Amino acid sequence: MSQAPQWAGPFARALGRSALRLLGWQLQVEFPPLPKLVIVGAPHTSNWDGIVAVAAIMALGVRVNWFAKDSLFRWPFRGLLVALGGVPIARQAAGGIVEQTSAIFAAKSQLYVAVAPEGTRGRAPIWKSGFYRIALASGAPILLAYLDYRRKVIGSGPLILPSGDYDADLAQIQQFYRDVTPRHPQRFAAEG
Repeated sequence: MSQAPQWAGPFARALGRSALRLLGWQLQVEFPPLPKLVIVGAPHTSNWDGIVAVAAIMALGVRVNWFAKDSLFRWPFRGLLVALGGVPIARQAAGGIVEQTSAIFAAKSQLYVAVAPEGTRGRAPIWKSGFYRIALASGAPILLAYLDYRRKVIGSGPLILPSGDYDADLAQIQQFYRDVTPRHPQRFAAEG
């Protein structure tokens, strides 16, 4: 884990662990010893997903950046969200996000970026391909991460090296998530 971007001091890590314990969640996350990752965060069916994920990030002490709609980054929460790794994005500029993120990957020696490929908390039968295009353009592998509400586990799965065959890689990724229980199962579609 020494190559992972570090973040949060002992107080923040303790706060994250305490929040997870209070909410009844367990951490089963293992980061590969790599300096750069694209982390797929799925399923994403509730605002609680973000709250639990941020508590996990704090508890792990690893700097993970994540995207959220720019309307969330308003006073008085903007400073806190940015400090917690949030990156505001304008939804109408979706095409530029991949290029911008790839440029950031190229400029940094360490970077973990989490992306929710569903792009919404509602049912999204077709996942957005931005996470894959970012990984392919930057050369960063994809780590599958999940929140399983049935077991109350925040975990990580396999590491995927993008082959360039999006459909084949997506089928493998979505197969992994079929056994994960989201907060709102009716909103989750693990199919392309």
